[in-house]
Amino acid sequence: MTKNLVIIPTYNEKENVEKMVRKVFSLETEFHLLIIDDNSPDGTADIVKRLQAEFPDKLHMVQRKGKLGLGTAYITGFRWAIDHSYDFIFEMDCDFSHDPNDLEKLYAAAMNGADLAIGSRYISGINVINWPLGRVLMSYFASVYVRLVTGMKVMDTTAGFKCYRRIVLESIPFEQIRLKGYGFQIEMKFTVFKMGFNIVEVPIIFTDRREGTSKMSGGIFNEALWGVMKMKLRSFFKSYNKAR
Repeated sequence: MTKNLVIIPTYNEKENVEKMVRKVFSLETEFHLLIIDDNSPDGTADIVKRLQAEFPDKLHMVQRKGKLGLGTAYITGFRWAIDHSYDFIFEMDCDFSHDPNDLEKLYAAAMNGADLAIGSRYISGINVINWPLGRVLMSYFASVYVRLVTGMKVMDTTAGFKCYRRIVLESIPFEQIRLKGYGFQIEMKFTVFKMGFNIVEVPIIFTDRREGTSKMSGGIFNEALWGVMKMKLRSFFKSYNKAR
């Protein structure tokens, strides 16, 4: 039987966190949960602590001192997962924009040989609900831009709903991952791609959050835009120096 861990970073998710925990634990496949909370002032961590009394063996939490970035939250979770010998490690948001039922799809893809399974909004058309058209176009063409720059054959390069096989995370030098915001999702995929692991996209429907506040900002988008070019240049010069 595999050990499966879902990592969920939180900041001010009191409206969603209990519903998410109960939904994940209701699925047919057994998943454990690791909440990485960045000192949410709305009491998110207190809700998780209360639920830990109900689910002591399956619900875990790491509390950090403040907002330290999405990338560092996931890296903290990845290291925790490796230390605790989980076989498959999942990323997802707390706001139900990622349907917890689709964890089963990612798990099935991993069991069928995917080293990285991606819950993809764009592998079968554009499957996004409740986003304004401008944001849909920005996200879609951001993925086009990333594919052109990096050469990856991934339709949804900015996706944050994923499943990694443990060996993939054990192979990545996390200290070399530079991007900390949503660009982190791109850099991780690019790193996995460059290492030659098997990447599979699974179609999902993405639904914008109904409760709580979005964490997206112009600064996050700009980091991803310019960070991708810098990431590609670093990779080029690294390969060039190795070839000399």
